[in-house]
Amino acid sequence: MALDFARMEAKWQDAWYEARINESDPEPGRAKFFMIFAYPGVTGYLHVGHMRGYTVSDAIVRYKLMTGHNVLFPVGTHATGNGAISFARRVERRDPATVDLLTSNGCSEETLSRLTDPVEVVRFFNDVYLNDYWKRFGFMSDWRRFTSTINPDYNRFIEWQMTKLKAQDLLIQKPYFAPACVEHGPVAIDASETDILKGGSAEVLEYTLLKFDLEDGRKLVAATLRPETVFGLTNFWVNPEVEYVDAKVGDETWVVSRPAAEKLALQMDAVEVVSSADGAALMGRRCRAPFTGKMITIFPSVLCDPEVGTGLVMSVPSDAPVDWIGLVELRVDEGAKERYGITEEMIDAASPVPIIETPGYGPLPAVEVTERMGIKSLDDPRLEEATKEVYKTGFHKGVMNSSCGEFAGWAVEQAKDAVREQMIEAGAAAIFYDLSEEVLCRCGSKVFVKKIPDQWFIDYANPRLKEQSKDHARTMRILPREYHDNIQNVLEWYRERACVRLGNWLGTRFPFDRRWIVEAIADSTLYPIHYVLAKYVNDGSVSADGMTEEFFDCVLLGEGDFDSVAEMTGIDVGTLEAVRAEFEYWYPLDINLGGKEHMTVHFPVFLMNHVGLLRPEHWPRGIIVNWYITATGGKISKSKGGAQPIPDAAERFGVDAMRLFYAHIASLYVDVAWEDEKVESYRDRIERIWSFANDLVEMDDGPPADIDAWLRARMQSRLAQAHKHMEQFDVRSYANDVYFEMSHDFRWYLRRGGASKECVRDALRVWTQLMAPVTPHLAEEIWEALGMPRFVSDSQLPKAEVSDNAELEEAKERLLAALMTDISEILKVTSIEPSRMVLMTAPKWKADMLGSALREGESGADVGKLIREAMPNLSPEARKEAPAFAKAVASDVNRMSHEERRRASARIDELEVLSAAACFLKEQFGCDVTVFSADDPKRTDPKGRAKQARPGRPAVYIE
Repeated sequence: MALDFARMEAKWQDAWYEARINESDPEPGRAKFFMIFAYPGVTGYLHVGHMRGYTVSDAIVRYKLMTGHNVLFPVGTHATGNGAISFARRVERRDPATVDLLTSNGCSEETLSRLTDPVEVVRFFNDVYLNDYWKRFGFMSDWRRFTSTINPDYNRFIEWQMTKLKAQDLLIQKPYFAPACVEHGPVAIDASETDILKGGSAEVLEYTLLKFDLEDGRKLVAATLRPETVFGLTNFWVNPEVEYVDAKVGDETWVVSRPAAEKLALQMDAVEVVSSADGAALMGRRCRAPFTGKMITIFPSVLCDPEVGTGLVMSVPSDAPVDWIGLVELRVDEGAKERYGITEEMIDAASPVPIIETPGYGPLPAVEVTERMGIKSLDDPRLEEATKEVYKTGFHKGVMNSSCGEFAGWAVEQAKDAVREQMIEAGAAAIFYDLSEEVLCRCGSKVFVKKIPDQWFIDYANPRLKEQSKDHARTMRILPREYHDNIQNVLEWYRERACVRLGNWLGTRFPFDRRWIVEAIADSTLYPIHYVLAKYVNDGSVSADGMTEEFFDCVLLGEGDFDSVAEMTGIDVGTLEAVRAEFEYWYPLDINLGGKEHMTVHFPVFLMNHVGLLRPEHWPRGIIVNWYITATGGKISKSKGGAQPIPDAAERFGVDAMRLFYAHIASLYVDVAWEDEKVESYRDRIERIWSFANDLVEMDDGPPADIDAWLRARMQSRLAQAHKHMEQFDVRSYANDVYFEMSHDFRWYLRRGGASKECVRDALRVWTQLMAPVTPHLAEEIWEALGMPRFVSDSQLPKAEVSDNAELEEAKERLLAALMTDISEILKVTSIEPSRMVLMTAPKWKADMLGSALREGESGADVGKLIREAMPNLSPEARKEAPAFAKAVASDVNRMSHEERRRASARIDELEVLSAAACFLKEQFGCDVTVFSADDPKRTDPKGRAKQARPGRPAVYIE
């Protein structure tokens, strides 16, 4: 029977949501499980990559529901920032790519006209995310709790959060140099790229501006990250092809590139451009270096980028490979020397001056490294590697030499700050901030560093908050394990973080100065709480106007009495009590799942804000990080056109095929490329399972058999392993067992002659229940075919009951299956057409020894040693075999997992088992099968194979 994915999905989603099995209300006395995934920013259509973390979350939640938990799995959207504003602007100006994207997704002209309003953009995509993505995938989410960060009730919640942070002395105000868009104001630069289109890896660099005096009173200004190298200056680089401007800065005239002047105006007062000229006008002139007073010559270099620093570069050829090779090239560039009046004497005067004693190098590291690497041109890409090598060693391990005056003998790291401070104090230097790479705001404008004189910060450097957060993180369930360990370093690294911004943004007004908007990271730390509250807002029980500080203090902190709060807020006492009880029931959050970009951004502040504002019993319990689904060339980005649309992929492959792909394709902690062919293979897998399950449902009944006990035991083992995987949130291993191993159990049962319809149906019910977390639509179809009532999705997954007898049943079939594999391999290698087969099981002394050694030994060496120590108690014949047996067993044990060791220690009568299976083996291999014990003197063993027999590995002789 063909599987109609679209019909199946709609059928069961309608049924679930009509029955409201997805809705979650407190049930005192029942264990709860509260999980969220990081809500998406509203910047456009999502892509198939997003659904990985979302789907894994749903699988975990569904499993928890089926193991007796009352689950809460709410969803929302993060509309704070300028994403929706930028999208609306693109629609307004009829950007072709944006309009095409919308119309290809079915948007009418009327809809397009509405989407020029950013708030309408948020509403539109809220609907898309809910219906086209989360409901389309059948998520077990309580839709009554949906919220968005620009909703009035959410704004009141964030205002309360800021009020409480200030009350805890965790809000501070001071000047700040922030990345900022000219139109939208400050933006956050981080891997999540919440506010930006490009440049999530950029850093804000603190340059020292060194002032070099020209004879006419102007100052050439160079930006450097290494002010201590001023002692090694030999020349100055200017790009003759670039326009430089004279900029009035206070009472000085600075010469810088035009882009640099524009940046300076954002960071300093009263910067005014008064004139300009090409850099060629400066060639061959001399300037006086700051601090040392040395006169140096200006040389041409097209590597001076007007967009980087000030567009001017000071030259230290002793320790900068680029400067040294620049001089090497200039010396042989006769055209440049003639054009700009550069003489040999000038170049000779710019010879490198040793300034740093660098371990592993002579006095001139830049000269040495370029000669060693054979670098002779500025076009050589290895220059970057050479520069990193010299700079890293020199800065971290170097010592200033005797030519550095009072700083001789200082570590370079210490000298840097001291030299800079002295030059700044003397007026010979200033501080300037720039970005390490180009950054674009979501509106498309460039981002620069701008001085904000009165910026507000959350003080994540607070010692008490930091230590409490680190201590609590040690108690949390944080996966992967590497992040559990590393989050300690991340929390230690955290300092003050800007929490508000000026400009054109969507979000919450800052309660202490309403010119500001709370930024996107600061308003997404405590938000799991708001899912608890949103149900009451959405049903009209609580209004945004009533959500005062007293309301939040009452329901979240337990402060104030209900009667007085009801009188102040207009919210009735019963509702207040219900909200308070609901918060106490659901909190703390059990798991927060999000992408790896959140490891240094969202997750640390999520933790610290909980610790800073809530009681310890409400601090979060767990974090899971998921890696990306990638496209060719790297991470998929929805803001840059995205990838295959989610609805299109769901229609093409089927939701359950995509869910299985996300769950099984790889560990959650590695990036995975989206490949249509792989998703197709999962669709094929589901169709095969559906067909096989129908065959099992419709099979004729047969008589009971010994193999029935094995199938029942096998299902219990599968259950035990499934529970173990999911308690570790190991969805991939869980999916592998359920979708790629369990069908083998049924096929083995049938191959061994199993025919009990009751036994198969019981096992199939367990298999179907295990499918329900990952492929719920398929599971419901099979559940219905079995004639089971209601839904498999809210049925209770049995606890595993693995008895000693069940383990013995499994051990018997495991022995037989392994033996058949060995025999098949022998026949394949030898190409024998067997007429007779003799099987020889291990003698009792080997089984006794191995069982005892496995129980007592920790390693293969231990087991081998224990066997050798028992040798004196053996018969003379057995003593001859024991050394080889001990060696072979030791090798096997070293390859065994703990579970395999446990299984190997199970005691079964192999002679009895194989004797009983002789007829089955005869059917399988088409020859007579005889079974002996290896120490049976009547055995047939012309090749002397008996001594090779080991417990679990009978010896085989084939004629």
